[in-house]
Amino acid sequence: MMRKILVAANWKMNTTPTTAKKLIEAIIKEHDGGNYHDILICPPFTSLGVVSKNIENKDIALGAQNHSQYDNGAYTGEISASMLKDIGCKYVLIGHSERRVLMRESNDVISQKFSTAIARDLIPILCVGETIEEKERGETKVIIQNQIDIAMKSHDVGKKARFLIAYEPIWAIGTGLTATPNDAQDIHNHIRSRLKIISKELAENTQILYGGSVNKDNADALFSMPDIDGGLIGGASLESSGFMAIARQKNK
Repeated sequence: MMRKILVAANWKMNTTPTTAKKLIEAIIKEHDGGNYHDILICPPFTSLGVVSKNIENKDIALGAQNHSQYDNGAYTGEISASMLKDIGCKYVLIGHSERRVLMRESNDVISQKFSTAIARDLIPILCVGETIEEKERGETKVIIQNQIDIAMKSHDVGKKARFLIAYEPIWAIGTGLTATPNDAQDIHNHIRSRLKIISKELAENTQILYGGSVNKDNADALFSMPDIDGGLIGGASLESSGFMAIARQKNK
């Protein structure tokens, strides 16, 4: 199966329902009738409803940025995977570096969330990546391998479970720095090789995204790499024309 390119917008803690409506309308206006890669929008929780309504009957998917590891109960302020599914989400980000670093989410918590997402019929996008200190010590592949192994330990992934992985070097997020296409390809290839231990079929079919200051100027070169299947776009996704310029890149 040929893997399709997915361009995923992570709006982070930006947009209100009012501004989210304007942004998604601008994206749809450019998207209609155009030739684009697959598009995923991950707005904040409060904007999921308005985005879901606007992309109804459009070839644009909806995702969330996080969910609780718990299904329901006395967990004030939390959002469950089932709630996300009911509002129209197809995907959910798991273990984004900002949650690992700022919210101190452990690999074990991320593993629970990964398992819960699959159990509730969401497609998790497992985010992995290294700090600049880990990169300089030459630990990138070990760190990423550990993050993947722990995330999957509580779930029997098997051949049919669907998930994505996003490699987002922490040192490149929001900094303007980015891995070279060849360096990013090397890590993506390592991730795919790790998945082959579970199943060759799983490794061949799993989309692996790159996230780390992707923009309209470097997207083509990154997406042309054999093991890079799209991008997780942060700041550049908050401006419709720039984001759609990334999504408009030619299929590899």
